[in-house]
Amino acid sequence: MAEENTIFIGKKGTMAYVLAVVTQVNSGATEIAIKARGKAISRAVDVSEIVRNKFMKDLKITSISTSTEEIATDEGGPLKVSSIEILMKK
Repeated sequence: MAEENTIFIGKKGTMAYVLAVVTQVNSGATEIAIKARGKAISRAVDVSEIVRNKFMKDLKITSISTSTEEIATDEGGPLKVSSIEILMKK
C-alpha cells in the first residue's frame, strides 16, 4: 500500500478526513487505507461509513484490522494503544 493513499485520522473534524478520502479516489487511487489510534478509532469508522454511504457508493471495505501498538509516554514508560486500519477499494 502506497503511503500517499493512507489517511491518518487525528483531531480534525470528520468531514476533513471524508474530503481527504474523496480527493484521493478522485485523483486516481483505487485503494485507500484509513488508520487511527486510540480515541480516533470511532472517527475512522465514521469517515469510512460516510464515504461509503453518502459520497462513493461504489467504494467497498475490503478489510479491517485491529492491533495494539506500544508507544512511549512523556515520562518514558510504555503505553499500549489500540489501533485500526480500514482498507477501502474501488
